[in-house]
Amino acid sequence: MEKIRVAVTGASGRMGRSLIEAAFVNPNTDLGAAIERPGSTLIGCDAGELLARVHAGVPLSGNLDLVKGNYDVLVDFTSPESSLEFLAHCQANNKPMVIGTTGFSDEQKAQIADIAKTVPVVLAPNMAVGVNLMFKLLEVAAEVMGSYTDIEIIEGHHRYKKDAPSGTALKMGEVIAETLKRDLNQCAIYGREGITGERDRETIAFSTIRAGDIVGEHTALFADLGERLEITHKASNRMTFANGAMRAANWLKDKPAGLYDMQQVLGFKPL
Repeated sequence: MEKIRVAVTGASGRMGRSLIEAAFVNPNTDLGAAIERPGSTLIGCDAGELLARVHAGVPLSGNLDLVKGNYDVLVDFTSPESSLEFLAHCQANNKPMVIGTTGFSDEQKAQIADIAKTVPVVLAPNMAVGVNLMFKLLEVAAEVMGSYTDIEIIEGHHRYKKDAPSGTALKMGEVIAETLKRDLNQCAIYGREGITGERDRETIAFSTIRAGDIVGEHTALFADLGERLEITHKASNRMTFANGAMRAANWLKDKPAGLYDMQQVLGFKPL
């Protein structure tokens, strides 16, 4: 099988380096392009140098248009604003795109959905296989226990993460709310302070931790009087997200235009 060529944006960042590593080690992918912000002193450097690897033959570029012939699928974990710019490029050049960026507003998500009518896009707040399996487990837990338990979602990430709660935590809340036929916008609570009164069982509450080098930890708590169920996923290395992104890129390469997620990539739900 012919390998697909992947372009990685934000190449010198923590996630960008993991994505480059994943592109190198995945047997079905090659690194076709590595994109860095315009003006970066790293532009022109070989992508392999970011990982202390041997020469990879892929120089970092600050202009995606200059390397558009070098890749088949774009993989992006940068920022909402940058992701939308890269998506516009993909639309103009009929290129599939895998988006792992979080923190999109509802309006930005609508823009992505609109562009996905013309090019194939995988959008997922978390590419890890274990996290997406957790989403399925949350559906079961919500169906069985959600109507009579107090539901809390606790998530932790490193000190550098900019959005809160994490995209994964919000997706957990969405999965639970949809299963219980609730509107997350109406029942979510983001932190507590002061005299809050007795807990409303219809609510889904979020707690956020930002500290040190935590890669990513997520727990959904279903608590009743006398017992509680906790469903937890802990990531110890960013490669779990990067490897999932390469899996998504391989899956997406021959798909028609549309907006997809990791649940579909992994076969947990139909197209």
